[in-house]
Amino acid sequence: MITGGSRGIGKAIAAAFAREGATTVICGRKQESLDQAARDIGGNVVPFACHVGKQEDLQRLVDKVTADHGCIDILVNNAATNVAQGGCLAIDDGQFDKMIEVNLKSAFRLIRLVAPGMCARGSGSIINISSIAGLRPQYEGLMYSTTKAALIMMTKCYALELGPKGVRVNAIAPGLVQTVLSEYYWKDAAKLAERLENQPIKHLGQPDEIAEIALMLASDKASYLTGQVITVDGGAMVA
Repeated sequence: MITGGSRGIGKAIAAAFAREGATTVICGRKQESLDQAARDIGGNVVPFACHVGKQEDLQRLVDKVTADHGCIDILVNNAATNVAQGGCLAIDDGQFDKMIEVNLKSAFRLIRLVAPGMCARGSGSIINISSIAGLRPQYEGLMYSTTKAALIMMTKCYALELGPKGVRVNAIAPGLVQTVLSEYYWKDAAKLAERLENQPIKHLGQPDEIAEIALMLASDKASYLTGQVITVDGGAMVA
């Protein structure tokens, strides 16, 4: 199950999982966008409209998926927003609450709904999509950096407690990837050139490059890996 699965990184992860034969549930706010994504991907992709910021929607999603498919083996918390881009002193309570609700609380709520079943079965993989903005502050991105940093610590806390029960919890921290959410940083050629100037790998990241890491983390090939943050950023953090 992948939140924010109708486009960008979420859609690429869904395509990778479907390619490997997984029944892949994608959720997002707009049914028509999800339906189109399912058609684009092909395979056994199940589109389900759900607002991740609403507890009742998440409960309905999990109830439906478990009723139809028996269990959820892999959870990818990918949904995110950035409605608070701007100076830190200009952020209001509404923006603060929205960023927490979508970027952080949705993962907390879904793990609370899904992880007990994984623990009971003795296996499961949870993957949280964070960002390098959670590892170093993003200029005029207080709430994005704050929520992504909190998601990383949440990942480690869950890994510590759920590991003995057979559930692995890891995070991916992408750098600049070509998605709608990040287009402010790459759509302008001058901004993109500036971002890539000191990056060892000189191309703009693509959603497929993140998806392959998610696929590895979900598989038994990562059976000895939990509580980790895999940074996929073209080397930006070491530059």
